[in-house]
Formats: sequence, C-alpha cells, structure tokens
Amino acid sequence: MATILTVRGVSKRFRSGTRETLALQATDLEVAENDFITILGPSGCGKSTLLRIVAGLETPTTGEVLLDARRIEGPGADRGMVFQSYTLFPWLSVLDNVCFGLRERGMARDQQLHLANGFLAKVGLQGFENHFPKQLSGGMQQRTAIARALANNPRMLLMDEPFGALDHQTRELMQELLLGIWEGEQKTVLFVTHDIDEAVFMAGRVVVMSARPGRIKLDRAVSLPHPRHYSVKTSPQFTELKAELTEQVRIEVKAAQQMAAFASD
Repeated sequence: MATILTVRGVSKRFRSGTRETLALQATDLEVAENDFITILGPSGCGKSTLLRIVAGLETPTTGEVLLDARRIEGPGADRGMVFQSYTLFPWLSVLDNVCFGLRERGMARDQQLHLANGFLAKVGLQGFENHFPKQLSGGMQQRTAIARALANNPRMLLMDEPFGALDHQTRELMQELLLGIWEGEQKTVLFVTHDIDEAVFMAGRVVVMSARPGRIKLDRAVSLPHPRHYSVKTSPQFTELKAELTEQVRIEVKAAQQMAAFASD
C-alpha cells in the first residue's frame, strides 16, 4: 500500500510563562493507505498531542507532517476528527449534524440528505434522524459523530479515545461497529486509546509510546483475520500480543510514576 501520511521529526514543546515542557520527542511515523493504527501509551505521553498535530489543531515545534505529500498547515476536510466528547451541535438534529460539513461545502440539499441518510443507516441510527443530541444515549451520540466524520469523505479518520466515555458493553458494540464500517469503507484510521484490548482488537498496527517526553518505542503489526469478531479475543495470538503490549505499557507507566515522584522531591 502507498504511504499517505508521513510524520517526520515532529516534536512539541509547550510553554507556560517561563516554564517549558517537552511533550513529544522528535517522532517519525509512516501510515499507508487503509491502515488502521492504534496508538497506546501512559497518560501524558503525547499520543493525543501527536494526533492533534496530524489534525492541524496543534503546530509542531520541529518537523513536519505530510498528507499525500502536502504539508499539513492547519485543519482540513481531508481529516475527519472524532473526540471522546461527542462535539455535536446541540441545536441541530441528528440528520443536520451529519449534513453540517456537506452544507458548508455548498453541496445541494438533496445530495446532503442522500449521503447523510446512508451513513446514518451504516451506524444504525435509522429512525433517529430528527432527534436532538440531548435525546440520545452516549453511544448514539458517538455514532452520530462518526457518521458526520465519514459523510465528509476524509482521506483519514483521526479518533482520540472516541469510546472512552462509554460503558463497557456499549464500548464493545461500538468497536465492532467501527471495524465493520472500516472494513467496508477502507478509510485510513489513526486511533488513540489507553485500552490495550481495544488497541489489539481494532488495529492492523499498534504503536506504543514511551512516557513523556513521548517517542514511539514499539510498532507492532496485528495479523488477526478480518472480518474480526470478538471471539478472536480468546485466540492464542491475541493473548500473546496483549501480554507483550501490556508489559511494554506497564514499563512506561512505571517510568512516568518515577519521573513524577522525582519532580515532586
């Protein structure tokens, strides 16, 4: 597969007054078309910062990010972002939330409705088109957010712990739903999570980041078969990979705790 995203020497420093924090060390990453990559690491390791740089919501201190060989300078419709918080417009119906980006692009209303209804069907929200976000469960709100991102036909889908606020059962259902959509749509996905089960189950590749300042310490392929069903979690291959990643993340969590203790002395 051709490489569509290149992260080259990207680092990020945050400044607050006279204090400066290196959140992300110089980082390189290549993402091929149709990849589904999950990013794991301890809290504060820079995984969300990296995703926000790819989204164009943060500017790197050093380095550059290229999408289709063009440098990313800011947010764009070629990248669809889904956050942990649902970020829906509360004054718009489900249907009009999904249509929002299409309307901003000047698409005719009948085309908007055709596309939006198609993606609402894919996420299982037929019959809820005229509901407002406050009338929906958390899982349904996140389905709406995913449909909205997909309706804009982005080159990449960027997801920052999108299921983190959901209960365990809903989270598992959403994982299967998203994988099913990805298998059909074949979008390229960067997916940040702190959940190791989720990272292995969803991914074609798992990237593990070190404690802050973050760097990529491990990039592991996941060769579990597709279509992927939850029964794969009982397979020896899944168990072995989960154990390896658990140990790698555990090492980094302990390193982060030791650095925090040192800083407080």
